[in-house]
Amino acid sequence: MDKLLLIDDEADVRYSFRRIFEPAEIELTTASSGEEGLRLVPKVKPDLVLMDIRMGGMNGLETLRRLRQMDTKLPIILMTAYGTTQTAIEAMKLGAYDYLLKPFDVPKLKQLVAAALKAAHDMKHVVSYQPLLESEDYELGIVGRSDAMQNVFKLIGQLAASDATALITGESGTGKELVARAIYHHSQRSTQPFIAINCAAIPENLLESELFGHEKGAFTGATGQRIGKFEQCHRGTIFLDEIGDMSLATQTKILRVLQSGAFERVGGNQPLQVDVRIIAATNKPLDQAVAAREFREDLFYRLNVVRIQIPPLRERRGDIRLLVNYFLKKFAKNQNKPPKSISPEVIAALEQYGWPGNVRELENVMQRAMVMAKGDAILPGDLPAEITSTGCSSLAAAAPDSALASASPAALPVDLASLSRLLFQWARQQRQLKVIPAVERELIVNALAETKGNQVQAARLLGITRATLRKRIEKFSIKQELSIR
Repeated sequence: MDKLLLIDDEADVRYSFRRIFEPAEIELTTASSGEEGLRLVPKVKPDLVLMDIRMGGMNGLETLRRLRQMDTKLPIILMTAYGTTQTAIEAMKLGAYDYLLKPFDVPKLKQLVAAALKAAHDMKHVVSYQPLLESEDYELGIVGRSDAMQNVFKLIGQLAASDATALITGESGTGKELVARAIYHHSQRSTQPFIAINCAAIPENLLESELFGHEKGAFTGATGQRIGKFEQCHRGTIFLDEIGDMSLATQTKILRVLQSGAFERVGGNQPLQVDVRIIAATNKPLDQAVAAREFREDLFYRLNVVRIQIPPLRERRGDIRLLVNYFLKKFAKNQNKPPKSISPEVIAALEQYGWPGNVRELENVMQRAMVMAKGDAILPGDLPAEITSTGCSSLAAAAPDSALASASPAALPVDLASLSRLLFQWARQQRQLKVIPAVERELIVNALAETKGNQVQAARLLGITRATLRKRIEKFSIKQELSIR
């Protein structure tokens, strides 16, 4: 549960926050002074601090300075009844996440708190790009052992050791933000702020103000000066997601920041200087956008210092089992339940499906399957119809597990020669797979599932020695998957 610390010397404000935020949503701790708040932070370890600027004793600005010395990643929202004063502006320059005007607009307050908590999560939860699925003590990981993902991991490591600009490309749902956060968490700027901006989610007329801030009177509704994300993220890292949707005018300012670190607020003429690392991502082919004059060529080359191309899930089907295992354990942990098992038919269907929504779609499918499953096992009927109608392999269709399990060798629906031809046809359709190792691996997994993990019985069933079986288990990294069979 997220932890929120409120520092305000007004009892009415502290009471209001207890009414606004239900205990089931947020764990709220209150302090009546800056001094008390400073004492509580090491004990409570909040994810977010909301604090009044004008308080008796230590004021909000001094408390803010000390909190920033304690933890530069802790988001702090300032509250004031004097939103247009220079004090609130100064607080933003000192590193506050945002400021809020009194009296509160409750929906706006909740929206701001949710955004700040997401930023806190992004900065605090380290993304591992070399996760070991035998260990379940990590929360976020980029899962994959395919050659394509190993290349991604190598580039993350190289980028983390430098301060170079990075461009992450790939289809929607492939995990571009996870890669950006992995670069940040393993970089020299990991102790400084990380802010993620979805350029496609913010209206074009507001994006420039969101990034660079604005001066009072810059446009209708600009009732005061606003500090942008680049100023807030000084010495940190900004992730510009879906940068291909950015207007040409805003692209020009981004280019200037990359070249010199300088920009002006909207409506201002005073140059400001920042030291910010930019990581950008897009699901659009920027080279085509450059050719169509929809994206600045000079900005493209500035961003494209190091490019990480994330492969779609259909091009790394060998990682699907690992991802399924990861999601099942993740959802089970969230629900405080043991992971459900999963039938071989389900795995076959998942590995054959095209996954237009990539890893994000697979995560949603597994979450749905966890909900729909009536017992301890996930069965084909728990999957969406579009997956089971196209995902079953021709091999499974020719010889279903139920038929194979109940039939004697003489009654099997295919002989060895027919099975060989069937496998060869499958190999021609699935050229990205190494069919012989894939079949060998599947036989071993099913034998172990059939014998409930008894290696002696599984080896006897397969007609090999136990020593050979153990070598194959190690070779194919099968051990971590036994729990889901």
